[in-house]
Amino acid sequence: MTTMSITREAWLESAIEILRPRFVEIGMPLPEKLHVSVGFGYGARKENGTILGQCIAGLVSEDQAPHIFISPEINDTALVIGVLVHELLHAANNCRDGHRGQFAEGATRLGLIGPMPQATPGVALAAELMCMAESLGEYRHAAIHLDWAAAPTKVGPDGKPAPRTHSGPAKQSTRMLKLECPCCGYSVRTTTKWISKGLPFCPTGTQMIEA
Repeated sequence: MTTMSITREAWLESAIEILRPRFVEIGMPLPEKLHVSVGFGYGARKENGTILGQCIAGLVSEDQAPHIFISPEINDTALVIGVLVHELLHAANNCRDGHRGQFAEGATRLGLIGPMPQATPGVALAAELMCMAESLGEYRHAAIHLDWAAAPTKVGPDGKPAPRTHSGPAKQSTRMLKLECPCCGYSVRTTTKWISKGLPFCPTGTQMIEA
């Protein structure tokens, strides 16, 4: 299969196979079976901020295999690989520790830096990942930009709102929305005003999502 014909999911699967030895080296081998695809994470809505990636524990999967989702809003090869590595750490731990414990230890050993919930590859790891990306070829995905339709588009003297760009439910702006942790189930309720500032984290350090 050439890089011109490889699908984005096949690209991600190939990247995972190349990364497996690195996770063995840090004592966090990846599950033999795991799913990876492009899509919005559970509860993610563009109106409430972008979740670049998400791992769903195998505990809630019929085949007991973790599911990883890479946001369709990103297509920069370096960013995608960094997000994939972050989510693979969750998969190796089956989301048990959130962004603490074994996750944090593994992230440090791999070379991720910064606050654990947003940990990204440091210089050395980023260089290693880009060399790996060269063997895979470009990440061939056309990113979508839901924010392009966020503001009203005026048509004529009276002006009309921007057309709908998706088939999902309309943005909810007034009621209290429930947020929960996909790993531990911790939940809270808040308004879209505060969600628009950024999704909060549960006590164990995992970013919460809309329930």
